This record gives sequence, C-alpha cells and structure tokens, in this order.
Amino acid sequence: MATPPQDLLVVGISSTALFDLTEAARVFDEGGIRRYREYMLAHVNDSLAPGTGMPLVKALLGLKRSDSKDSQPLVEVVVMSQNSPETGVCITNNVRALGLSITRFAFTGGEALANYIEAYHIDLFLSRDERDVQRVIDSGTCAAALLYDPPSEFEPVENQVRIAFDADAVLFSDASELIFRQSGLKGFQANEDHETDVPLEPGPYANFLRKLAVVKQATDEDQEYSPVRLAVVTARNAPAEQRVITTFRTWGVYVDAAFFLGGWDKTPVLQAFRPHVFFDDQDHHVQPAALVVPAGRVPYNSRSPLVTAESEPEPEEVGVPLRRSAADVRVPPTGSVETGEPSGGEVSQPDP
Repeated sequence: MATPPQDLLVVGISSTALFDLTEAARVFDEGGIRRYREYMLAHVNDSLAPGTGMPLVKALLGLKRSDSKDSQPLVEVVVMSQNSPETGVCITNNVRALGLSITRFAFTGGEALANYIEAYHIDLFLSRDERDVQRVIDSGTCAAALLYDPPSEFEPVENQVRIAFDADAVLFSDASELIFRQSGLKGFQANEDHETDVPLEPGPYANFLRKLAVVKQATDEDQEYSPVRLAVVTARNAPAEQRVITTFRTWGVYVDAAFFLGGWDKTPVLQAFRPHVFFDDQDHHVQPAALVVPAGRVPYNSRSPLVTAESEPEPEEVGVPLRRSAADVRVPPTGSVETGEPSGGEVSQPDP
C-alpha cells in the first residue's frame, strides 16, 4: 500500500530543473513543435547532463528511516514536464538509467505545471519556468523556487541532505522586511528588539521546513551526525537574531546552524556549508550564490506590499558591501525553458 501523501515529503521538480535540456529548448525555439518532436524522438536514449536540482533529488531519495524495519519512503519526488508522454520518453529513460527511485511523473502536453501541484500533493516545487513558480507562490499551495543555472563545480557532502534558507520572505513572512523598507535600519532593529519574544509569522517555506523537521527526526540515529542538516543564512544580526531563534523554538523545529551576517556577502558561508540547495528571495544574493552552490529565488507573492513598495536599500545591503563585481555574476534565467505539446494543437512558446 502506498504511503499517504500527508505522511510524505513530496517534491515536484520540472524536467528542466532535473536535467539540462538546453539543446532541446533551442530546437523548440528555432523549429517549433514539429521539429521539437522529431528531435526528442530521435534522442530518446541520449544521456542528459544533470540540472540544478539533481544533487538535491539524489540526496533526498537516499534518506532512510533510522528504524530499518520500516521500509516506507520518507520523500517522494515527482518529475513534471510540459512534454507529451511521447516526447517525454527521453526523460523517463534517464531517470531509469540513473537508478533514481522515482515512480510518479506528470506530462502535461503543454499545460502549465502549476495546474497540477495540488493534485500531486506537492510540498516543494522547483522549476526553471518563472511563470509557473510565480503562480504557485501566489496560490500559497506550497513552497516554490526558480532555480538558477547549476554551479560549474559543486561537490555535495556525501550521505547527507543539506538545505540553506534565507529568513525573511522565505521561512518567515515579509512583514519585517517591509518595516525595514518603510522605517529604515533603525526602525527595523527597534521593532525586532521590541518583538524578541513574539514569533515571526510563517512565510512561504514554513510548512516545507516543518515537514523537513519531521523527516529529520525520522532519520536521526544520534545527535552527533544527522542525515538532514538545515541552516539559516540571513542578513539579520543583533538585536534581530533572537526573534529567529524564538520562532523556531515556538514552531518546534530544530535548525542545525544559523549564520547572522549583518549584510555581509552570503556566498563564502554557503561555500563552506555546501548545501544541496539555497533559497533566497533576492536576486543579488541568489546570483553570486549560484556560482558555488545550487540556488533558487523565491518570488514575492504578487499581492505583497513589497512588490509595489518604493525601491529602497534592502536589509541585506546594510553593512559591509558585497565583495563581488558585476563581471562575476551569472545571468539568471529570463523566463521559461520548458517546452511542450499543448492539448489544443497550439504551440506553447517559452517566455521571451
């Protein structure tokens, strides 16, 4: 009998986040759906290079319960694609060739993947399609991130799952960040100092963190080495750090590490921690992070005041300037690189 979805951590990942399908996307852009179908059918047995999400997926699927008698899985991965079943054979072949214990797929034939998030009980959605990610964030259905290009060199920690999160507007709501933009650093610090014992409101990744905490507890054999290691990497510092700890304690969540950087560049800490993925809401953090670790941006909800607020320096920019130049930053994806075959016969074009 299959494990009920409510008892599993379910990760939905687009095929373009799991594999590098850049060449297939180019064929679609230049030749349309007919040429794309011909290309995919001619390359069904090709080996695909790993995408940004591959290290995380492999690590999550390798998690085992500390009670070896219980063989029920802890994590379910669903591969989602706008391909039709016919053009998706290359993807399923590569999943099998890698020995990934993935049994569930969604081939939507050109329809948006966001339409099927609830049907598959997804807790975390990872994609290279900004529109799909934005729709999921706006719906509040689950956590979602737009993955950037994979780092050229990345060696994950073996036999562990390491995930790093930004704090405000990711794990927590964007309320404190909005206070900063409206009242500046002094107003932000005064509010956080006054609210030290008041837990922060949950953000788009709060439920995902809680489910991860359950997985972590199920895999812990001892306190010295856990197969799941969680970290917060945030621009907060004293006197704004205590409220973060208060919130985790209230939620009953154990986070292994917290790095309060006070505006310093997050990249060196991430390079030392080596997470399988890092989630942040701000592009100027995700871009440099993506050069050294897999990273994804968490968009603001379209209804958030942060979307319409006047542009001001953000909390992460306060303190020591980022130690990088524009020449060192990789350009993130500008839109969809998913390709597909629409159900109504029309061509589903990627975003420009």
